[in-house]
Amino acid sequence: MSEKTPKSDGGVTQESIFGSDEEAERRRTPPAERARRAFDFYIATPFRVAWSDWRTRIGGVGVLFYLLMGTVGVWLVPPPQINEGPYYLQPFRDWSMPLGTDNLGRGVFKTLVHSTPAMMKMALAGIVFSVGVAVLVGMIAGYKGGVIDTVLMTIADVFITLPGLPLIIVLAAIFSPEDPFIVGTIIAIDQWPGLARMLRSQVLSLREEDYVEAARSIGLSTPTIVGQELVPKVAPFVLVSAAGAAVAVIFQSVALYFIGVLPFNSFNWGVMMQLAYEQGNAISAPGRAGHWMLFPLLAISGVSFSLILFSQGLDRVFNPRLLARHSETVPEDEQDGAGDL
Repeated sequence: MSEKTPKSDGGVTQESIFGSDEEAERRRTPPAERARRAFDFYIATPFRVAWSDWRTRIGGVGVLFYLLMGTVGVWLVPPPQINEGPYYLQPFRDWSMPLGTDNLGRGVFKTLVHSTPAMMKMALAGIVFSVGVAVLVGMIAGYKGGVIDTVLMTIADVFITLPGLPLIIVLAAIFSPEDPFIVGTIIAIDQWPGLARMLRSQVLSLREEDYVEAARSIGLSTPTIVGQELVPKVAPFVLVSAAGAAVAVIFQSVALYFIGVLPFNSFNWGVMMQLAYEQGNAISAPGRAGHWMLFPLLAISGVSFSLILFSQGLDRVFNPRLLARHSETVPEDEQDGAGDL
């Protein structure tokens, strides 16, 4: 049955059989036009907004570079082989091995490229675990409150009080993980409680806003309110936290491999540094093997810098004024006052 809305003179008027004027307009719009508007709203406009910030451009290019190095690069660059060049060849002396060689004559550049996939897998596992658990726990605790909030925050407090690095070392010693995904998950086990508490604090203030109260009053479900009203408001903070979690996982994994806590069956940047330190004496003899340790360090710094810049630039993607300003499907009269920041 169609709904009725009150007239200004106190009577009622019959709404469209589709339930509302907006719904009727949506159904009258051709599918191709709806697809074009959806593409513009969800893909093209966010890309234009993100690309307008220099941080996103630089960070995005850096992240893309590392992703390509860890995926396409391993197919284009052959794996390192023993005795493929002179021992401890210095960088930029032989362009077939541009970054020099290690103590067994393996190309440092080839080793660096083939070490990247393991680092990307650990960072991805750390992001998914720490951010996923933090968002789930923090937003549920903040929105629901009461007993649920108390129980979830008590669990988070227990993890916060546990010593992070010693716990990771103990878990790594017990399980001896070699799979990068498992290593990333174990390292991220102490990353989520702090983020969950910060998200809870934000949601506690957001749930009292007028638009959230209006959403409750019209009977929207909790997942709908959280997904449509709250998540976009905390998304910039989550993105920055995700980049921070990835950087923390990379740093901690490199440290654990460097001190020999984690076993390994393939190369990664931490393993390269550990071998350069133990077998190449890169610290005591930097003129001979310093390049073997230097280039993994530069790779770690580069991916960390790129992730942080990219996440900071993506803040603008969640600004509705900027989205309206850059959209090609939003009417001009609705873009008034939506200038750039």
